[in-house]
Amino acid sequence: MSVKAKKYLGQHFLTDETIAKKIADTLTENGYEDVLEIGPGMGVLTKYLLEKKPKVTVLELDSESVVYLKETFPIEHIQLDTTKEKFEIIEGDFLKQKIQELFQKKQVAIIGNFPYNISSQIVFKAIENREYVPEFSGMFQKEVALRIAEKEGSKVYGILSVLTQAFFDVEYLFTVPPSVFNPPPKVDSGVIRCIRKENYTLPVDENLFFRVVKTAFNQRRKMLRSSLKSFKLSDSLKEDPIFAKRPEQLSVEAFILLTQKISDNGI
Repeated sequence: MSVKAKKYLGQHFLTDETIAKKIADTLTENGYEDVLEIGPGMGVLTKYLLEKKPKVTVLELDSESVVYLKETFPIEHIQLDTTKEKFEIIEGDFLKQKIQELFQKKQVAIIGNFPYNISSQIVFKAIENREYVPEFSGMFQKEVALRIAEKEGSKVYGILSVLTQAFFDVEYLFTVPPSVFNPPPKVDSGVIRCIRKENYTLPVDENLFFRVVKTAFNQRRKMLRSSLKSFKLSDSLKEDPIFAKRPEQLSVEAFILLTQKISDNGI
């Protein structure tokens, strides 16, 4: 049996075993008990995770892939000590799952060859659940992977960069060509690893921080005194040199400082 890739699900099945193993190896060995693979497809990454990780759960939306996985990885044939506790296949949509309930508030590492069409949403969900996600790594469209890992001063530095790097240390690891997929995508892919910071809380109101970052980049060509005018900045605050900058010029730390200045202004 094989699975037909479905365009509406953004499926491009990885066929290169070496790259699959290399992606599995991006996960560290510390800080979590469980591993969640999103969108396993035909399980090319799954088998390498099963070789090295204590507990693997795969979450797949495509029912055809679920049938394939159950046939390919029958639990009774997986050579693990207590198989039913070590491997689980769940049919469902990751974006609709409650991670803290699914894993009973345990720490879980997330990995996958992420569908391009929801990859940014997967990152935002990992950020939202960072209390339970000490790390995540995987394959994205290269443009998205670079955007997540990029530092200030770049044209691709944006909302995804700042919000991810506020809570995770991000590393761009390697590029994957279209030729190793079936069907091949039209662009390169990139693999990144994100390790949760030791202190993953901010010294400012986090909801306000998110609002400031998103509002600033929604008009990224404007100086902050213009793009953030909806925050009703005082005339004296707008004279602060930071408001003469554009959002891509600000580091994560500078955005935290900016949020504090706005908070002190009475927002």
